[in-house]
Amino acid sequence: MALGFDFYTYSTRELIVTDKKKWAAMLRDQGIFYTITYTILIPASFLIFWIGFLPWELVFWFFPLLALEHVAQEINRLLVAISEPLWASVILFIRHGCWAFMTAVILWIFPEQRHLTFVLAAWTLGVSSACILGFIRLRNLDSISLKLPVDWKWIKKGIKVAFPFLLATLSLRALYTFDRYWVEAISGLEVLAAYVFFAGIANAIMSFLDAAVFSFTYPELIAAVGRKDTKGFKAQLRRMGIQTTLLAFTVSAAAIILTGPIIHWIKRDVYSQHLPLLFWTIFATAISAISMIPHYGLYALRQDRSIIVSHLFSLPIFFIATIALSQFYDTISIPISLAITFSFLFIFKYTMLKRSNTLAA
Repeated sequence: MALGFDFYTYSTRELIVTDKKKWAAMLRDQGIFYTITYTILIPASFLIFWIGFLPWELVFWFFPLLALEHVAQEINRLLVAISEPLWASVILFIRHGCWAFMTAVILWIFPEQRHLTFVLAAWTLGVSSACILGFIRLRNLDSISLKLPVDWKWIKKGIKVAFPFLLATLSLRALYTFDRYWVEAISGLEVLAAYVFFAGIANAIMSFLDAAVFSFTYPELIAAVGRKDTKGFKAQLRRMGIQTTLLAFTVSAAAIILTGPIIHWIKRDVYSQHLPLLFWTIFATAISAISMIPHYGLYALRQDRSIIVSHLFSLPIFFIATIALSQFYDTISIPISLAITFSFLFIFKYTMLKRSNTLAA
């Protein structure tokens, strides 16, 4: 996240509303900005090894994977922005699913390969393949704009827009760190393992919605705003709302139904004993997904202040809710607090969206 500085929050909107002939120059300028951030932050990242957070033997895997993952993520975002969501979904599958599935099969067939080096090598190969495939698609962009000089004003404006987003994103992402520490503090490592397992299932729901709904619809929202097409904007937002709500609850129900047999198969009693954690975690994720509807509306309308303020408030709301609920409940208070936090995000963003002149009746 720090490597990219959340610059995509600025560049994505600019790319969608800009003539295709200028895209290559914009991507070049974005790449120059990332080169600067890499030059500053990569050396600073060695502190992770100096303080002993990671062992030095991982240093030769850490930095290539860090860079490759960031590049693959940016390519995925770019493909969504230029209306290539299918390509983006394929690259996302290669990056997150394909290599992991193939590695699991190999490790099952060849137990002697069950060591960290093999997994890291497979990860590197998978994300490298995703990057190569993405570059193959992006090479078809019109390169005539590369003759233009670097637009430093555009980069500086992007930094001003992206920096508050970075702080807001850090606040929101912190929820997914503190919740785990809190679970461990209340119930220990075994329950934490169950919670992380359930959270992984819930995150898969959000990934599915990203690929199936958001990557197709939010570029259209931004384009409609760029055309000053209020009617088209409302139609796209309504479409996103219907699809997100239906899929969120359908996939959530399927996840709950299928998790039971999976837990029985892996024979982990602690998971069965804490199934309410699964229900609340999935419920919180469903609310989070629905809150993305007004989020993308505000983002398309460039109502950044509303997004940033809501995200900055999310962390203290989570803390207050968890402290209050933990007086009456045990570990279940944490996913309930997440549900409360995401409900706040939805209500706040929806209210701000309704106040927007673009959506005035």
